[in-house]
Amino acid sequence: MIRVETLPNGLRIATDPMPRLETAAIGLWVNVGARHEAEDQNGIAHFLEHMAFKGTARRSALQIASEIEDVGGYLNAYTSNESTAYYARVLRADVPLALDVIADITLNPAFEAREIEVERGVILQEIGQMLDTPDDVIFEWLQETAFPGQPMGRSILGTTERVSSFDAADLRRFVGAHYQPGQMILAAAGAVDHEAIVAQAKALFGDLAAQPRSQFAPARFAPGERRVIEDLEQVHLALAFAAEGWHSPDLHVAHTYAGIMGGGMSSRLFQKLREEHGMCYTVDAQSSAHEDVGLITIYAGTGAEQVGDLCRLTMDELKRAADDLTEAELARARAQRRAGLLMGLEGPFARTQHMARMLALFGRIPEMDEMVAEIDAVTLERVKGYASRLAERAQMAMAVYGPAEAAPQAGALRDRLAG
Repeated sequence: MIRVETLPNGLRIATDPMPRLETAAIGLWVNVGARHEAEDQNGIAHFLEHMAFKGTARRSALQIASEIEDVGGYLNAYTSNESTAYYARVLRADVPLALDVIADITLNPAFEAREIEVERGVILQEIGQMLDTPDDVIFEWLQETAFPGQPMGRSILGTTERVSSFDAADLRRFVGAHYQPGQMILAAAGAVDHEAIVAQAKALFGDLAAQPRSQFAPARFAPGERRVIEDLEQVHLALAFAAEGWHSPDLHVAHTYAGIMGGGMSSRLFQKLREEHGMCYTVDAQSSAHEDVGLITIYAGTGAEQVGDLCRLTMDELKRAADDLTEAELARARAQRRAGLLMGLEGPFARTQHMARMLALFGRIPEMDEMVAEIDAVTLERVKGYASRLAERAQMAMAVYGPAEAAPQAGALRDRLAG
């Protein structure tokens, strides 16, 4: 049974014991990410995540890694637009050790000058690797095009210029402004004991002073286009449409629509573009949500001579969906979403991540039956209406990369979709 407790300073603790397991996942989610950065801080949340592993007052970088790995565990972290997570997978007996290490690296990073320079080089290599990977960089450009001049549109990794400038004082300022207990959620699942987790959390985090929670500006979607001509083997095409944030009543409708259009081998775009016309190897559609905004994205890789037809057929399929979606397609999409939800929450780490996200967004953790009921409540009429509104608005951002001279302009595609 999931239990949630809040310390007097605002730190929230969620546990989900899974009695038959001998392993556990435990993590600290700090509800601060790239959206909370000022323009001259772009990339600092991700830089800070890296520096957490580079030493504290009590542990060297090697000790941080080896203490967890010596007991067969796994320690890692990630940064997103709205949160930064530090987490571990360990055996039952090593949960206290994992929690101690996570608290140490998040509360007491040393920020030594030499380690900052070493990790700066690592992050610059990470940025270079992303820029050399077409199906990664295309989504960076798409996000930037859809949210121009906004934190949501900037790269989580940051730019080479910004990353090259950060120093220890910059990192400490960001921690002081944002790493406070009201922004933190400690989540643990698997072979864990709620009372033991809470007692240790009080000892490790209880003295942190409460502060006002960090805020960010609302995101504003804007249609646009970015086209980069390059001598590649394929044209990489990514499209984005403004969609629903987590609090929208149409959130599940958007997810279901994306599943019907490009959620698998039976989806409309896969069948039309790959199976019927052989225009691409990869094509998919996804719906992603943030607190106040979302995106429906479509990606395909195709040949230079086929990109025009692929774009036009994609617009036609999106338009046609408003008229002839079927109950069978809806039932398949709902089944995929139910299965994805249930299968995805079978592991301890997925459960910790889910609990942290739900607490951050809604202040509570919905029961599984409630989440399944929301998926099943999506009707064919609502999905058709959603498809119709998406086509009529035709608010689309586009990024295209490769030998893309023949790719239609985004404005022409918007006209075809709305016409």
